[in-house]
Amino acid sequence: MSSTPTYAQLRSVGSYRPSHVLTNETVAAHLDVNETWLHRRTGIRTRRVADDRETLAYMGAQAAVTATRRAGASTDTVDCLIAASMTHQDHGASLARSIADLLPEPPRAALDVNAACAGFCVALELARCLIQGHTFNTVLVVGSERMRDIITDDDRATAPVFADGAGAVLLHGAPEPGIGSPAWGSDPARRHLITRPDPRQADGELSPLQMQGPQVYRWVIDHLPDVATTALERAGVDVHDLAAFIPHQSNDRIITALSVALALPPHVTVVRDITHSGNTAAASIPMAMDTLLQTRPDLAGKLALLLGYGAGMTFAAQVVQLP
Repeated sequence: MSSTPTYAQLRSVGSYRPSHVLTNETVAAHLDVNETWLHRRTGIRTRRVADDRETLAYMGAQAAVTATRRAGASTDTVDCLIAASMTHQDHGASLARSIADLLPEPPRAALDVNAACAGFCVALELARCLIQGHTFNTVLVVGSERMRDIITDDDRATAPVFADGAGAVLLHGAPEPGIGSPAWGSDPARRHLITRPDPRQADGELSPLQMQGPQVYRWVIDHLPDVATTALERAGVDVHDLAAFIPHQSNDRIITALSVALALPPHVTVVRDITHSGNTAAASIPMAMDTLLQTRPDLAGKLALLLGYGAGMTFAAQVVQLP
């Protein structure tokens, strides 16, 4: 085992967005509401929907290849792939293994994480520990979701919000830390707020996700500013040191309320990828990070606060140095 201190840093990011765009006009027609109501309630104007070819593994692999290429690396340098998803239905097979096997040079180690919409942040911490523990030197973390598979078009709580896509980051060992210790956990007393009580119904069809939106909103605003503040403290920084805030893209009103609660100064960019990507659960933070760095490449190397939260009322936050 190496005695040289090794830290984990983000090296690159990539994303995959399905080609089919689902507009508010189409969603509103199913719900018998108007587009203005939809946008005011969610902040979303369009969202992406995967077709049959765009499987979780396919989208995840596309995002992973993009992240690897942007790092100037090849997939044969990757030691491990961690996949985060809440929509992987085949529990007898690893999504991470399926993604890895689509890469040009598959890594031998692959494992799955399911912490719902906090899954990416949880997987990122696992990758950090594997690198800092000298188990691996290079790790891909992938979030991939087909949320439209587990909702119904006539549910006003979920249909306007959820979407499909994938995002990935490449981490590697480095002499300086690039990822702060997380604040993470869950609130089991509130797990009923977002749930799938019977994953498979009597007719064999998958039962849809159920969400109590107003109660989720209150839980997030009541509890997660403290989680974010703890993550800042563990990283040894405060909000004035940040260049960006990249929360889970759950709802634009929640993003705004969190930004206000954290008293973010004007120079901190609050990422709102939700406007055109919708809520992609475990994929939302890396997809939003990619959007940020494509539009603001000057923020590379600066600090960002990540905050994920979702079903099971799981949550995780950490400060990262942007790749």
